[in-house]
Amino acid sequence: MADIIQLLPDSVANQIAAGEVIQRPASVVKELVENAIDAGASQIRIYLKDAGRSLVQVIDNGKGMSVSDARLAFERHATSKIREAQDLFAIRTMGFRGEALASIAAIAQVDLKTKRAEDELGTWIEIAGSEVLSQEACTMSEGSNFSVKNLFYNIPVRRKFLKSNTTEFKYILQEIQRVALCNPSIQFYLNHNDTEVYQLTLGNPLKRIEQLFRKNLAQQLVPIDTETSIVSIHGYIGKPESAKKSSGEQFFFVNQRYMKHPSFHRAVVQAYERLIPSDAWPSYFIFFEIDPSAIDVNIHPTKTEIKFEDENNVWRILQLVVKEALGKFNLAPSIDFDSPPVIDIPVADPHKTPNPPQVKLNPHYNPFSDSTASGRSQSFNSRTAGFQKPDIRNWESLYRDFDQSPQPEQSLIFPSDHESRSESADWQSGSQLLHFKNRFILSSVKSGLMIIDHRRAHIRVLYERFLHRQQSGSYGSQGLLFPETFDMALDDILILDELLPSLRQLGFDLDLSASRQVQLKAAPTEWVGNRYEELMQELIENYRENQSEDELGIHEKLAHSMAKTAAMKTNRSLSQEEMEELIGQLFACEFPQYTPGGKPILHLIPTNDIEQLF
Repeated sequence: MADIIQLLPDSVANQIAAGEVIQRPASVVKELVENAIDAGASQIRIYLKDAGRSLVQVIDNGKGMSVSDARLAFERHATSKIREAQDLFAIRTMGFRGEALASIAAIAQVDLKTKRAEDELGTWIEIAGSEVLSQEACTMSEGSNFSVKNLFYNIPVRRKFLKSNTTEFKYILQEIQRVALCNPSIQFYLNHNDTEVYQLTLGNPLKRIEQLFRKNLAQQLVPIDTETSIVSIHGYIGKPESAKKSSGEQFFFVNQRYMKHPSFHRAVVQAYERLIPSDAWPSYFIFFEIDPSAIDVNIHPTKTEIKFEDENNVWRILQLVVKEALGKFNLAPSIDFDSPPVIDIPVADPHKTPNPPQVKLNPHYNPFSDSTASGRSQSFNSRTAGFQKPDIRNWESLYRDFDQSPQPEQSLIFPSDHESRSESADWQSGSQLLHFKNRFILSSVKSGLMIIDHRRAHIRVLYERFLHRQQSGSYGSQGLLFPETFDMALDDILILDELLPSLRQLGFDLDLSASRQVQLKAAPTEWVGNRYEELMQELIENYRENQSEDELGIHEKLAHSMAKTAAMKTNRSLSQEEMEELIGQLFACEFPQYTPGGKPILHLIPTNDIEQLF
């Protein structure tokens, strides 16, 4: 019987390794940029075509490679950072296993041009599918120039499973943000399809955070800084009022390497307990400095999961430093002695005798008597600074305007067409409604008591209205007298660009620029006032939150996000006419019982259940 175990060819082994290391174009960007940082580059330029499908080019001014090093760099497990097993426990560089370039060369067409400062000529190598096509000398400046073309060209199955260009570009942005945040001393340039996306200049960590995300973000951050014998922690955390309903600005770094750590994330979130809603995400940019021998970065191929030797103590230190910063900068009131006082306190004059305060008393007042004494009132009015006892006689007259006669039984009508809204509104005409706690509408119905959440009801009404506009192509728009221009984060710009056709169907007229600016010229009629920047940011946050609703399509998610943004808040007071109109519009909806996210809008308490309470 023939042997069945065989050694795999190098090309096949490299493709298998690529499946773990190179998952998408963002993985290529990550590996090449990390290699550039390890080479001591102070400037890194990244050029992309079709979100990295057609081209990922990374140019750096690092120290470059010799002829033999350039060739060996594409071999598996070839690395310049490890000489023996003990070196694995003292790693301070980004890449070290020697699998990245070999994996990239196995699934793409790679051009490498590299040169050291002491060499007159550089080296140019062309590789495709792990096969070296050519190697020759070339002229270039010091550094390296990697060009990765046609990713997964020889593995069409993997290429087919890539997401849209917008989604893949978002993954690339995430990798660049993670690398750029912990390296503010390096200049980064990002160009996508001949459009400049990032131009990150040198600066401190706080400036780099604002460059990557949005301007004035520093005003929403609080610094943290502590040094212990176990670990040093510094960075910035967001103020409680800046917490969002979607994730995206949570970053941990250890020894200038990005990491994911769910346990440390819980430590930060627990420090915000009772300061933010349970479904909100605080922003944080936290950097750990620790002895490399106390951590293990080699437990995952992407090196984003890191194990700490003394994780429990690091966890406690992290939570304490976050709590201390929140208490020091956000919760404890501060006094500014340099600013003028708000209250003008007069200075006492030593040459004047202060007048004693005048206290007026009613000698005839008897708190235990309900009659008048000596023909005088037992209480004072407001002019004499006294308290006037209310007259509680004839209290029954307070209810004389209430109709105690039984009301005719009402029947609930749930029309499904939009034309029947006026008829359904008449269903509540003339009936008595109560607005409880500025949130719930209470109404008596045939079978008991109906309770309606007015915000959720408004969300359902607006959702079906916006969805109808998208389907019919008609929209209600209000032009702005002066267009609003505001800056937004690049991630938000990408979401708006993806939703732009649908947004225009809803009544938006906006322009997006490459400099991360949004110009709003018109908005739906439901958006009133001058809070357009705040409303646009809230719309994007709601859309991110709704992305988990897999049962909804992009149009439904956008309509749901628009409805949540434009709907009235829970603490708003409603008049009788407003409550009647809202309920009429609600029961004209196709599904009045639930919000688009599946939350109940109304609840019915049967009469029998109410009677049992008494």
